[in-house]
Amino acid sequence: MKKILILAIGLFVTGVANAQSTDNAIRIGAKAGVNISNIIKDNGNNNFKTDYLVGYHAGITLDIKLLENLAFTPEALYSTKGYKSTSTFGEYTQTTHFIDIPILASIRLGGGLNVVAGPQVSFLLSTNNKFETGFGTAEQKIVEDSSDRFKKSLFGGVIGFRYDFSNKVGINGRYALDFQKNNENGTSQTPEFKNQVFQVGLGLKF
Repeated sequence: MKKILILAIGLFVTGVANAQSTDNAIRIGAKAGVNISNIIKDNGNNNFKTDYLVGYHAGITLDIKLLENLAFTPEALYSTKGYKSTSTFGEYTQTTHFIDIPILASIRLGGGLNVVAGPQVSFLLSTNNKFETGFGTAEQKIVEDSSDRFKKSLFGGVIGFRYDFSNKVGINGRYALDFQKNNENGTSQTPEFKNQVFQVGLGLKF
C-alpha cells in the first residue's frame, strides 16, 4: 500500500510540473452526490442475500490539463458504502465510512463528454452495524476491531464518465470496485466481501 501511495504522489507531482511547464490550467473543484452500494460476496458467504444501500459522497477535486483532450484528475472524497440484508429475523444494515482517493485520467471524447478511469485507494474510518426487528433496534459502531481484522486501506478501481455543461459545472457517473477483500479472514459477523459502488454526482470547478 505504501508503494501505491508513493506512486500516486509521484503522478500528482508529475502532473503539476507538466501543467505548470506548459501553462495549462490547474482547476480546484468540489463535488457531491449519491452512492448506491452493495457487496460482492466470497464464494463461501453466499448463504445470505444482500440489497443495495443508498449513501453519499462529497469532497474536493483537481483538474490538471496535460494535453488538449487529456487531464489528470485526482480527488479526495468522504464516502459511505455498505449493504442491507433481510431475513426472517429482521433487517441488518452495515454502513462503512471511507476516505476515497481516486487517481484518475480524464479523456475528452467531444463536446462536454469525458471518460474517466484509474485506481483508487480507500481508507476505512468506521463501520456502523444496525439490526432492526419487530421488537426494537440495536446499533453498533466499530472504529477499531482487531479481532475481525478489518483492512484499514483497500485498493480498487474506478471507471465512468463526466459531462461538462460549462467550464464550471458538470455531472458525473461512475462505478467503483475494491480489488481487495474487506478483511483477511471472514467471521460469522464480518464475512469476506468486496465493496462495489455506483455513484452519480454534481461537480463544480473554481
